[in-house]
Amino acid sequence: MVMFYFSGTGNSKYVAEIFCQKMEAQCYSIEDEVDFSQLINSAEIIGFCYPIYGSRVPRNMRQFVQQFLPDLKDKKLIIFATQWLFSGDGARVLTDLFPENHIEVIYADHFYMPNNISDFFLLKQSPKKWVEKRFLKAEQKIITICSDLKLGKVKRRGFSGFSKFIGSLQGVPWQKDSKSADLIPRSMEAKIAKSIRVNGGCTSCSICVKACPVKNLKLEDKTIAHNNNCIACYRCVNICPEQAISIMFKAKPKWQYKGLNDSEIS
Repeated sequence: MVMFYFSGTGNSKYVAEIFCQKMEAQCYSIEDEVDFSQLINSAEIIGFCYPIYGSRVPRNMRQFVQQFLPDLKDKKLIIFATQWLFSGDGARVLTDLFPENHIEVIYADHFYMPNNISDFFLLKQSPKKWVEKRFLKAEQKIITICSDLKLGKVKRRGFSGFSKFIGSLQGVPWQKDSKSADLIPRSMEAKIAKSIRVNGGCTSCSICVKACPVKNLKLEDKTIAHNNNCIACYRCVNICPEQAISIMFKAKPKWQYKGLNDSEIS
């Protein structure tokens, strides 16, 4: 088994790594520089773990799946989706990227994790004890999942018609077509891709430039510019030492999400 994850600010990384430790499976970020094709072809079971944006799969994870679609033929899949409140069919929607009968999903589940949207005034920073509780519950769920898998139990959370309907309420405005790996014009996702703001206080340290998973940020004339390609992972917002970046909102963030250990995101 091998699992591939994308994690904007640490939640999905935590879930993927804890699961792989307990299952003695290989674990890689889709940002790693490895031979993904070889890893996929050498494994019988492939895991995917990712955060949910607008009840949909992050664009870089969709493009990863599209790139390695031939290698994934006839593989068994485990899908984990991390979310703040709900996504409806956050785990199921990944399967929209595959042709019919291309893969077999043997397990799918959702993990409720702390909110990392720190630049919206209505969303306050969660108390540290609450954050710790969410991570503990995630680990407890992973233990149950590992037991289910070892017993051969098949579960597919988010695969019901009702879950798909709930997911579409956010997902259709966000992405329009869940089968597309790329940006769709006039979708909310396309609008967000152009929405990064660098507020006062930026020192052009370029930490955000190095951290951006899709290389959207760049240092240009001693200021931070962007390539209209933001995926709204919130890594730059939460990693900026001066709290000088916002995405969907104009306000400068008053707090930052640092995950379980309150340390800088890597």
